[in-house]
Amino acid sequence: MTASHDVRSRKAQLRIGAGHQTVKMLCILFLAMVLPCSAHGKRARPANVEAVIDNGIRYVAPNDDGRRGYIEAWNVRTNKKLWDLTIFANRVDPNLEKDVQWVFINKLAIRENTLVVTSERDDTYLVNLNTKAITQSNATEVPALDATEHPKDIPEVVKKAITNALPEYELSFRVKPFYLRGDFNGDGKTDVAALIKQRSTGKCGIAITSGGTEKVTILGAGTSIGNGGDDFEWMDSWEICSRDRPARRTSVPKLHGDALLVSKSETASALIYWNGKRYVWLQEGD
Repeated sequence: MTASHDVRSRKAQLRIGAGHQTVKMLCILFLAMVLPCSAHGKRARPANVEAVIDNGIRYVAPNDDGRRGYIEAWNVRTNKKLWDLTIFANRVDPNLEKDVQWVFINKLAIRENTLVVTSERDDTYLVNLNTKAITQSNATEVPALDATEHPKDIPEVVKKAITNALPEYELSFRVKPFYLRGDFNGDGKTDVAALIKQRSTGKCGIAITSGGTEKVTILGAGTSIGNGGDDFEWMDSWEICSRDRPARRTSVPKLHGDALLVSKSETASALIYWNGKRYVWLQEGD
C-alpha cells in the first residue's frame, strides 16, 4: 500500500509539475506575443504631405509635432519662412500612450484664396489666406477639389494651349478678368492673353496665344521681361490699350497692334506691346 501510494503521489507530482511547465510556457508565449506589440505599438510615421504653391507662397505641413497640426508659409523666391499657424490641437489622455493619440495633417489644397487642410481623421479645415481665419467644415460640405477647375467661358484656344502645349503652367484667376482678347501682333487676327502660373515655382505671368498661328508666348511666370521681371505677382489689374488709343507717355512708338497695360494700384504700370519682332516692356509709372 505504501509503495503503491508513493507511486501515485510521484505521478501526481509529475502531472502537477508538467501542468506548471505548460502554464509557464503559455505565459512566456503570451508575453512574447504581447510585449513586442507593446514595444512597437508606436504609431507609424505620418505621411509626407505634398506642399501647395499659390501667389508665390509655398504652404507646407511639417507634421513634426504630434500635439498639434500646423502649417507654414514660405516665400518661394527667397525661401524664407513668413509665418506658421496651428490648425488644430490634439487632446492627449495622460493615462494612454501619447503617440498613438496623435493626429496629423494628410492633405493640403488651394481653392479660391482658401487653404483646405485635411486631417488623418478626415476633418476638413478652411484657412482664409487673407485673414488666416480658420473654419472647420465637414468634408462632404467642401466641393471636390479639382486642380483643373476653372470658369466655363475659357476660350478653346487657351484651353488647348494650357492643357496640351504648356503642361508646366496652369491658368490663374487671381485678377479679373483672367483673359483679354485683342490683336496684339497686328496681323488682323484676334489673339488671347491669359493669366497663368508656373506650377513648379508659383510665379505668375501672361500667356499670349496668337490667333493666326496658335503660337504661345510666355511673359513672366519664370520668363523675364523688362522691369516686370519673371514674376507678375505684383500685378493687380490689366486692360487692353488699343493701338488707336494714345498711351500715357508720348515716347511710346506707333503700335503695330493692341497693347497690354499692366498695373499695380497707385504705384507702377507698364505697357507690353509687339515691336514687330517680339513683345517688349515699356515702364509707364512707378
